[in-house]
Amino acid sequence: MIQKLFEGALWRSRFVVVIAVIASMVASFAVFYMTTIDVWYTVVHMLQYADSTLDAAARKDLRDDTVTHVVEVVDGYLLATVMLMFALGLYELFVSDIDEARGSRTSSKILVIETLDDLKQRLAKVILMILIVKLFEHAVKMTIDSVLDLLYLGGAISLVGLALYLTHASDGPEAPPATGDKDAR
Repeated sequence: MIQKLFEGALWRSRFVVVIAVIASMVASFAVFYMTTIDVWYTVVHMLQYADSTLDAAARKDLRDDTVTHVVEVVDGYLLATVMLMFALGLYELFVSDIDEARGSRTSSKILVIETLDDLKQRLAKVILMILIVKLFEHAVKMTIDSVLDLLYLGGAISLVGLALYLTHASDGPEAPPATGDKDAR
């Protein structure tokens, strides 16, 4: 009797994860909100680009600032997506399958999480994208004063390429495309 009560309490203790799910959803919505406000101010800021009183240097600075803001916006939306995926993944792993996601033909299968490794792999890919966006953001702002600076930038780009290659290679081999020719065996 005591064992059944203890095991029942132990099993129901998994619902404490709901706190992390709700907090992650709130964080995701907050980052979506902040990033959308940033988009609004970026668009308002860009409207000055058509101002005929701007000289070429001011226009170039405005363009560079806008590109930087757009990259930051992409970064913000990716972070919000990570938090959303994390919340949905935790819920599916510890509480219950989301019937809405599994039964709908229009829902994305990226949000259907089967295992903890599946969640980690999907989060790692989005985090890698955030890091790539951050590198791009720094590369745009970077001033190259020496050959060593150029080598550092080239090395960073090479490492990003390697990380993307390894991430793609870890997904496993893809099935060869069907040619439709039966004699091509």
